[in-house]
Amino acid sequence: TGPAMGVGVGQAMLVLLAACAVMPAKDPLLNVCMDAKHHKSKPGPEGNLYDQCSPWKDNACCTANTSSEAHKDQSNLYNFNWNHCGLMPPKCKRHFIQDTCLYECSPNLGPWIDQVDSSWRRERILHVPLCKEDCEEWWEDCKDFLTCKENWHKGWNWATGTNRCPWGSMCRPFSQVFPRPKDLCEKIWSNSYKYTTEHRGSGRCIQMWFDPAQGNPNVVVAKFYAWKKRSSPARMENVTPEVDKAVCALPWAALVLLPLALVVLPEGSWGCGSHGWGSL
Repeated sequence: TGPAMGVGVGQAMLVLLAACAVMPAKDPLLNVCMDAKHHKSKPGPEGNLYDQCSPWKDNACCTANTSSEAHKDQSNLYNFNWNHCGLMPPKCKRHFIQDTCLYECSPNLGPWIDQVDSSWRRERILHVPLCKEDCEEWWEDCKDFLTCKENWHKGWNWATGTNRCPWGSMCRPFSQVFPRPKDLCEKIWSNSYKYTTEHRGSGRCIQMWFDPAQGNPNVVVAKFYAWKKRSSPARMENVTPEVDKAVCALPWAALVLLPLALVVLPEGSWGCGSHGWGSL
């Protein structure tokens, strides 16, 4: 016992504490761009993103040209015509522009990227949890506009090179085609979005609209869902992202000194984070 033993225990404690502070390697679900038609291979600064896409200029998956095209009635991005049942009013169209900007520019959609076998993209987003306000404001501003289809991803008449209503379909108000905000957000793009009751700023839902001066709120949301996706249901109940450091992966030095710590330290004093090794 004596000083030597105390030094050894101290060293072991320091190594273990340092090991608990080790952050996991780069998360493949965070700060990524999907493999799709107009996306960059990896996110980065874009100083000249146009108008509604500008909130993403500090770290974007879109180029300046893509951001400009996103604002056009007849965009070259997908030859898609918003005005298929008459002129879409500006208060409605701005939501579709913002939706396009989020899809093309956001590096925070990694937890919801899904593989697809398509001629124009290899990945898509699926069930992105959209904030309640974003979905409901979208519906409110578009409820009186006319459309002829519930799912805008497929089923159009492309005979002229742009989307037109299918033969036999009728133009009806959004409020009939999409009776609730949930219907609009979930059905219009084949479940790309999921309606939630989570509010902006909660850290639990993706915002289409945000003030870049306050930072990008979707960064922390992506981190939460990336962690949630990796965690098993059994561990979800008692662990939070802040204390779950990839189960405190230990470097080799900690493994060498671990037996000393286990022998010398009193029982119950060698937990890691908020839960000890016994929970593994």
